[in-house]
Amino acid sequence: MADHYQTLGVERGATDEEIKRAYKKLARQYHPDLNPKDATAEARFKEVASAYEVLADRERRARYDRFGTDAPGAADPFGGGLGDIFEAFFGSGSGFGGQGQGRASSPRGEDIEAHVDLDLEDVVFGGEREIKVRTAVRCEPCDGSGAAPGTRPVVCDECGGSGQVRRVRQSVLGQMVTASACRTCGGAGERIETPCDECGGVGRAIEQRTYKVEVPVGVDDGTTLRLGGRGAAGMRGGPHGDLYVHVRVRPHPIFHRDGDDLVHALYVPFTQVALGAELAYETLDGVENLVIPRGTESGTEFRFRNCGVPHVNGRGRGDLRVEVVVDVPDELDDHQEALLRELAEARGEEVAESGQGLFSRIKSAFS
Repeated sequence: MADHYQTLGVERGATDEEIKRAYKKLARQYHPDLNPKDATAEARFKEVASAYEVLADRERRARYDRFGTDAPGAADPFGGGLGDIFEAFFGSGSGFGGQGQGRASSPRGEDIEAHVDLDLEDVVFGGEREIKVRTAVRCEPCDGSGAAPGTRPVVCDECGGSGQVRRVRQSVLGQMVTASACRTCGGAGERIETPCDECGGVGRAIEQRTYKVEVPVGVDDGTTLRLGGRGAAGMRGGPHGDLYVHVRVRPHPIFHRDGDDLVHALYVPFTQVALGAELAYETLDGVENLVIPRGTESGTEFRFRNCGVPHVNGRGRGDLRVEVVVDVPDELDDHQEALLRELAEARGEEVAESGQGLFSRIKSAFS
């Protein structure tokens, strides 16, 4: 198999613009209209067009760079499945995945992937986000046909429009029918006698597109959303592939998600849990009243019903769980320490002497 980069005369690290420029130069040089009855030039033109179709598409180019071919499943020797194995022996009309003798259809465009970053508020309340993707779009001047404006593709004389050439040969098992892609039209079933100047005959161009994504309420981090028909345009008028959007949810500074519940570790001063308090607590939906009864222990949980994440496959929402963590100060000024000592004395509780903590007492014991 010829090296696509050598065919176009570019380096492997060439930019999209360098590849397009090299292709246009070679396509004009070897175009059949400019080289009538020159079989060598025609074959060279087909090689150039084939190389450009692969290298102009980022997904196909990445697969080609990795495996040496852009065929899907190239890394898997059996990636084509049993249908391809039967087809290799009995032809595409065997009933094992073949398309029969019908007219060849333009191939479907590739699926593409993108990411969208969301905040927790987007997950809870939903919304709309824009994403930008670089993808293959239908060529406007030729409307995706690949033929120059005012012209149209013609049915391939070699395969009669089926895109396949069948051959019958004798074997010890009898007649064997094999089918292979037509070399004249590359399996498309049609030939383009006058390629479009803009796309070079492939029927599509690589551009940046912006799509709006509707964020479903309750969507979780790592979820993949499928947007049908928003993928790459197929070559020569083929249908679009799909766009798969991978969701990434940014960490929230206060809440973390546990299923459809939201959880918050709320640090409460020991004076408030000892004496009780009534706090204005801010949820994602607004301010709620949180009552901390006196004597509340660390680990106590308070629950706000239906203030969590909406259920994706049903009505309602999860809860907001507030877990109390008693916050004991590690630094006190003289006045605060005096008050605490007075309290300890009133309660008959033994405490360390002023300026002497537990670590100092342990150190003194070993000195």
